[in-house]
Amino acid sequence: MSILIKNAKVYGEGDPVDVLLADGEIRAIGAGLQAGDAEVIDASGQILLPGFIDLHTHLREPGREDTETIETGSAAAALGGYTAVFAMANTSPVADSVVITDHVWRRGQEVGLVDVYPVGAVTVGLEGKQLAEMGTMAAGVGAVRMFSDDGMCVYDPLIMRRALEYSNSLGVLIAQHAEEPRLTKGAVAHEGPNAARLGLAGWPRAAEESIVARDALLARDAGARVHICHASTAGTVELLKWAKAQGISITAEVTPHHLLLDDSRLETYDAVNRVNPPLRESSDVAALRQALAEGVIDCVATDHAPHAEQDKCCEFAAARPGMLGLETALSIIVETMVKTGLLDWRGVAQVMSENPARIVGLDDQGRPIAVGEPANLVLIDPDTEWTVEAKELASIAHNTPYQSMTLPAKVTTTFLRGKVTARDGKVVAG
Repeated sequence: MSILIKNAKVYGEGDPVDVLLADGEIRAIGAGLQAGDAEVIDASGQILLPGFIDLHTHLREPGREDTETIETGSAAAALGGYTAVFAMANTSPVADSVVITDHVWRRGQEVGLVDVYPVGAVTVGLEGKQLAEMGTMAAGVGAVRMFSDDGMCVYDPLIMRRALEYSNSLGVLIAQHAEEPRLTKGAVAHEGPNAARLGLAGWPRAAEESIVARDALLARDAGARVHICHASTAGTVELLKWAKAQGISITAEVTPHHLLLDDSRLETYDAVNRVNPPLRESSDVAALRQALAEGVIDCVATDHAPHAEQDKCCEFAAARPGMLGLETALSIIVETMVKTGLLDWRGVAQVMSENPARIVGLDDQGRPIAVGEPANLVLIDPDTEWTVEAKELASIAHNTPYQSMTLPAKVTTTFLRGKVTARDGKVVAG
């Protein structure tokens, strides 16, 4: 079955063109294309980009299927324009063995809405004491490309050094949750005037920045690559600039919520706003936006973190940190980066698709829109506005901070290897 996309603006540039998809790839691009029995999709007024890649997703399976499953998370991803996601290792049991990582890969393939890449744990049980069997996981069916103890920091510098050295020989990536735990004990909110006034235990910027600086030096000495998860402070931006200027192989991601929200939202004590790292001050938000625009921060990653109602409908300090992100990510990037003139649509493709693919070495995702390339694509209506309703999202959990917000731009169709996986707000089953 072939599909003919009519009148799309590729990367939002130039005149509209037609794009023919067949046998999982882009077969032709041009004006006035015809294709006998092809399904025709009228994309007038819409923008065609490469499918998005999320390097930081929590799908909760195995262990917390009451909050999310690989199937429901894949549906949320497809609706958000994603064709690949990386599922973090803090499941139950932890994804610290090939048995778990291969299960995640196979289950993602069975669902078939997005490519679900398992992230392997750096240490056994996320305990930070003993390296997990990274080589076995990298050689498994799931072919793990990235390892992270996300949710926990690999705080022991010797363990982190060994992980980086080992990753270098395997050709895989270590992604660090940068948080010095001795500085965040009991902390629940950004350390600043708002937290002090509200009586919330403060989480200093230095907790993140000290680990970023340490791991940049460790990566330098190991000749390895390190990736910083969910960068959140202006200081981290400066450290990334310094490290990259030294030739250190370091990359970083920023979440949509850290680009839009700040700690002024804590006034209500609503635990939907509790996240790790915490929402920072408006000055940090501005620095993160500029860093993403300039390429100091390489990509956007959602840190999609579903939680059960009882884990969020409680006092702020007792709540689990995290928020949904897959279905709202594009709209937040349009609001914070496109409407402000910091990125154009080609820039959106770079930070949401091309750069994530480069960071983890994917060769069939995040590719340019050109004849012969895999047909992993997303169509976007840039002129549509929509209002977020938590219970209408595909995730089982409902912990979105954007409830009732009106956001710009909407994914209309997602294609995985030429097959429609989501269209007009509905998942298209294989």
